[in-house]
Amino acid sequence: MAAGALVLVGAAVVAGLLLIDEDGESTSGRVKETGPGIGWAEGITPAWMSGHMGLDIPATAKSAQAAYEGSSRFDTGILTFTLTRAEAETYLSEHPPQGKWLEPTEAQAGAPAHDFTHLGLPEPESFKKGIRYGSVCPGSPKATKSPEPSGAPDMPYGMEDGFDTSDERCVSLYAHEYTPQRTRIYLRAHFEPGISPLPSAPSSSPPAG
Repeated sequence: MAAGALVLVGAAVVAGLLLIDEDGESTSGRVKETGPGIGWAEGITPAWMSGHMGLDIPATAKSAQAAYEGSSRFDTGILTFTLTRAEAETYLSEHPPQGKWLEPTEAQAGAPAHDFTHLGLPEPESFKKGIRYGSVCPGSPKATKSPEPSGAPDMPYGMEDGFDTSDERCVSLYAHEYTPQRTRIYLRAHFEPGISPLPSAPSSSPPAG
């Protein structure tokens, strides 16, 4: 019986360790890098992610970064770059949201540090001032509302990701005026697990645009 108890304790310890990633952060029960399509993919470039989202990166953009994470529930693609304030206004006017641009009434203090933190950036939901956000539906002549987990019609701050994995995919766009001269654009989209062919290795990736 003692040996059996030790086996059970050991299994519990291993299970507990699997809920902590290499940085000591909880994975909420999903273990990173445990199989094909799980975890952050290699070889993801801004140009590849831009094409996958259906949203362009202006030629004048700076500091472009991208990443793609697979999971058993849905995949997440993120893309970010910076523009001058004037360039950002042009970009936002060319990519209008469904409804209107929204501004948070308060920062989401409990925003999970996961997606853009992977790129060394704060999550856009953590900002209260100088930020606008909305859902942009590329290629749609008339943007349609994507389903939202809460079902709330006004897309509460931090809840605008509807996990829309339909063909007419919408992307969450955040524009943060982080200096008087420049704006950072954050883009986040969700996809069906494994729906997209990913670059096989960094060396086979297309050059960043």
